[in-house]
Amino acid sequence: MKFIALKTEDGKKKGRIAFCCKMLGVSRQGFYRYLVNRNRPWKYQRLAEIMREICSEDQCNDTYGRMRMYQALQMKKPDGVEIPGEKTVYRIMKKIGLTHHPKRKPNGITKADREAMKSDDLLKRDFRSDEPLKNALRILQRLKQKMESSTLPSYSTASI
Repeated sequence: MKFIALKTEDGKKKGRIAFCCKMLGVSRQGFYRYLVNRNRPWKYQRLAEIMREICSEDQCNDTYGRMRMYQALQMKKPDGVEIPGEKTVYRIMKKIGLTHHPKRKPNGITKADREAMKSDDLLKRDFRSDEPLKNALRILQRLKQKMESSTLPSYSTASI
């Protein structure tokens, strides 16, 4: 839009407007709407100034996210300024450059110790088999033997 405004001297050169708009994929109506609204002040300008004041009050306030900024605005209750919703507060913060994005550490703080001892395979699990279900049958046989060899107390029914 700014390019078209520069080339057409703010819409005064009429012959070039349609050509420039067509080449840049902008409607003429959109260009004229831009000319009307470009000198209009931003409706959240006062709120943006208050947000900057909140950030400059303390050196730790520059890490405020949208929730804390929204709460700080509600506590401050500035005169003559309507506090919008939380999402709008975030959009304003993003536009004026107050959003805080901490650097993520994808690996975390735990470091793998490559020299750590591997634990022994106490179950001696061998899952390789030439015959299907051979190991499964062997395991079931061992369980059956253990069940038979274990001495469970037998309960007899008492006669009344």
